[in-house]
Amino acid sequence: MTVIDISPSVMQFLLAFIVVAPLLGAVAALLPAPPGLRGKSPDQAVLRHGVTVTGAVLIAAIVLAVGFDHDHPATMQATTDISWIPALGVRIHLGIDGISLPLLLLTALLTFLCALYSYFKLPAGPSPKAFIALVLVLESGTLATFAVLDLLLFFLAFEMVLIPMYFLIARWGGDQRRAAAWKFILYTLLGSVVMLLGLLLIGLKSGTFDMVALATDNGRGLTTSVQVIAVLAIGIGLAVKTPMWPLHSWLPDAHTAAPTVGSVLLAGVMLKMGTYGFVRILLPIAPDGMRTFAPYLAAFAVVGIVYGSLACLALARNGAKGDLKRLIAYSSVGHMGFVLLGIATMTPTGVNGALFANIAHGLITGLLFFLVGAIKDRYGTADLDTLAGATGAALYGRAPRLGALLAFAAVASLGLPGLAGFWGEMLTLFGAYSPAEGLSRPAFRTFMAIGAFGTLLTAAYMLIVVRRVCMGEHAPHSQLSPDDRTPQPADGPGRPTAAGSPSQLADIQTYEAAAWTPLAALTVLAGLWPAILLGLTDPAVQKLLAGGKS
Repeated sequence: MTVIDISPSVMQFLLAFIVVAPLLGAVAALLPAPPGLRGKSPDQAVLRHGVTVTGAVLIAAIVLAVGFDHDHPATMQATTDISWIPALGVRIHLGIDGISLPLLLLTALLTFLCALYSYFKLPAGPSPKAFIALVLVLESGTLATFAVLDLLLFFLAFEMVLIPMYFLIARWGGDQRRAAAWKFILYTLLGSVVMLLGLLLIGLKSGTFDMVALATDNGRGLTTSVQVIAVLAIGIGLAVKTPMWPLHSWLPDAHTAAPTVGSVLLAGVMLKMGTYGFVRILLPIAPDGMRTFAPYLAAFAVVGIVYGSLACLALARNGAKGDLKRLIAYSSVGHMGFVLLGIATMTPTGVNGALFANIAHGLITGLLFFLVGAIKDRYGTADLDTLAGATGAALYGRAPRLGALLAFAAVASLGLPGLAGFWGEMLTLFGAYSPAEGLSRPAFRTFMAIGAFGTLLTAAYMLIVVRRVCMGEHAPHSQLSPDDRTPQPADGPGRPTAAGSPSQLADIQTYEAAAWTPLAALTVLAGLWPAILLGLTDPAVQKLLAGGKS
């Protein structure tokens, strides 16, 4: 069933447009604006250009989704297959199925919302032209990662996002931005070098780099030893990007230093590239190798779930001077642990749960980073002790709509039933209860129990954050240190007064509501109607795990 019948050639064009348009838009952003489009200033013109290009890509992605044949989500659609480098057998092979379509839509939506937010609230830094160009290159690389069906093209797209994110952190970030950017680029590049060796090994041993052909072959053309080496090499590169404990240490620094839109894109779409690679490449192409490493992957995943939650609890406690952006970054380590656990089960239930959790994390954590960025802009700090002190944010009283939305995003993140975060975690735990044939049930049921314990820890730290930031701690004035009674810098209205009785903070502005409402609405929609996602992913996952057979 298609909502609107669109010809295959138009579908091909739409997918190619979605991948290429941001790249062309990035080049255009660096050129002088035509006289009629300059507006009040060149800066305003380029910011409007960013909104226009990302908006056009989002519209094209929605039309593509509308024209997608929902009766056959396991079939590759809108495919383009052109020879590119005949000597290496590399082809420009694009296509989407029920696994990649939701990720494509998520990327297009988040990038548009970031461009819209930046139009009104550009982060401090160098030229807006460079900022918009980097965001568009980042969008193109991410969309290409989810659309290409050739291993070498996948690697190129996978690497294409590193440089723009490096510069977004290093030039538009906050404190310690250069060190954080270097750590990000070094970790991800080292992982990518190992991943390239694994991809080349698969291509050379099987005689093709075509992901569809390799998935259909289901590892029959590769010996078990080749599969094991390939999974180890590719898995390391994907695990760094995911990020999997203990390869996660670049993430908190990168998030803490990144500008708001950088954090939203990093958490919302870039982390998904790693987990997508596990599902699209390793599960169908090297199943025997994955079966060998699945228990270890699951073990690292549940350690990451508990470790991320404990780190968040440590940051959230009174007196820890924890940074709220850093706390949400550590929460991503835990949430992506659930995604990896679902993949490690190698079952349709677990993998569907992983893909659902991927999308839910993108929506919810993207919203959380937007909100924390807004609080930091208003109050001048993301330090939890300062925000919770007697001169702190106390959002329920000072900016009730902002406080309510933060509380909503927090309970969505902890997996409240009826919101998107619940289904991915539940399906992942169900998958761990009954893993694929050949995997140890006692081991995976132990992992399931540890993961379930992690959900309790998640609830604990998220509720502490809501209580401290939204309600404040109202310490007696006489017990406050002089620093606590000193007003903090704020961007716009809402400065705390020197007497320690805070004035009103600016509540949600119109442009903020426009950028955040779609994320909140989709979090509710996916929570109340999970079939909207599972109906797409399940047939595609079933086919993938069955070796290309529907």
